[in-house]
Amino acid sequence: MDCERLKKTFTSASAAELFQRLYGKDGAWNAPRRYTALADGLDAMEGGAGDMRVFVAPGRTELCGNHTDHNLGKVIAAAVQLDVVGIARPRRDKTVVFRSTGFSDAVVDLSDLCPRASERGATESLIRGMAAEFNRMGVAVRGFNVCADSTVPKGSGLSSSAAVEVLLAKIYDSLNGDGQTPSLELAKIAQKTENVYFGKPCGLMDQAASAIGGAVFMDFGKSPVETETFAFNLEESGYTLCVVNTGGSHANLTPHYAAIPSEMKSVAAFFEKFYLAEVKRADVFAEIGAIRARCGDRALLRAIHFFDENQRVVEIRELLRKRSPVSALFDIVQKSGDSSWKLLQNVDAMTNPRKQNVALALALTKEFTAASGGAYRVHGGGFDGTIQAYIATEDFPKYQVFMEGVFGAGSVTKLFIRPQALPPGADFYG
Repeated sequence: MDCERLKKTFTSASAAELFQRLYGKDGAWNAPRRYTALADGLDAMEGGAGDMRVFVAPGRTELCGNHTDHNLGKVIAAAVQLDVVGIARPRRDKTVVFRSTGFSDAVVDLSDLCPRASERGATESLIRGMAAEFNRMGVAVRGFNVCADSTVPKGSGLSSSAAVEVLLAKIYDSLNGDGQTPSLELAKIAQKTENVYFGKPCGLMDQAASAIGGAVFMDFGKSPVETETFAFNLEESGYTLCVVNTGGSHANLTPHYAAIPSEMKSVAAFFEKFYLAEVKRADVFAEIGAIRARCGDRALLRAIHFFDENQRVVEIRELLRKRSPVSALFDIVQKSGDSSWKLLQNVDAMTNPRKQNVALALALTKEFTAASGGAYRVHGGGFDGTIQAYIATEDFPKYQVFMEGVFGAGSVTKLFIRPQALPPGADFYG
């Protein structure tokens, strides 16, 4: 579709309905202007040829299952209204130009698909790595221009990097392949790229939640991965889900993230297994002394968290199946948060004891919710990141003012959970 025709679709009745589904009542109003600006931006880029196509990849919030996916555990996550939108157009050469609002262009020549140490941690590594993965699948990749915009805040725990990875996977699949690769397979391509090319160890949860969309249970111990989607309507619950960005930096924290799966796997290795999902909880407790001696206490505590967190995910899945009120989840959510703090130990990396942003945010939220109820927990990877909180809707404005007074304007983000994903493998109007 050419630029002018595409822009007209953004103001159509069908687009209005879709924007409402993607962004909720509070966010749909700005979508036509945002998408139109991207179309104009792409039209101004040199080297493009052919129709424009629109792609969307959401950020995600983790409902339960903190740091379990990398050991083939169970999680429940949900796609949110904050997303990465990219409008792409093919090129006639093998160059990819990725232009994103607020960033310098990432330009990659796909003639060379080998990992580059100089690109680790950069968008260029994702572009090159994704092309390499599709090339291994027998897809002859070619270049494209893409003009993108992200509303997923970096460092927010909402998986901004995974959203970019899934967006790129969708673009490669649609412009170079047949556009029919299942969502979970796109997520695996994205995860492998982040592990090998970007240089960050991670499980599959972030990419899978973004690719599948909606609220989704995932059991990574099953082959193929077991998934189940749910309706999760917070607007009718009387509570508002939000995240609080405590202002910490994730710089230099990769070793802390990497230590969690590594230490869990060290306990699995004690039993000559690779993943903790292959080990029974009772067997771990039967060998506590020997595990302490070989693996250390923190590894043992993190293993206990893994087993207990998996059980909490199962309990929440049952509540979602029954369409129980959101408040019925709060006790389980709180236990998950307590376990992350005490056993998993990912609330603070303790690089600077004078500054413990996440712990402070949790303590303040505990104080705030004491009267009106709710729940709160560390969110995502942890270590100087964000917390997640369920706040009574009538109290949310007061909570927002209170927390932003401590952590800065814009630190509190209200989340809207998307009710369902776009069709797997399809672009925006596929």
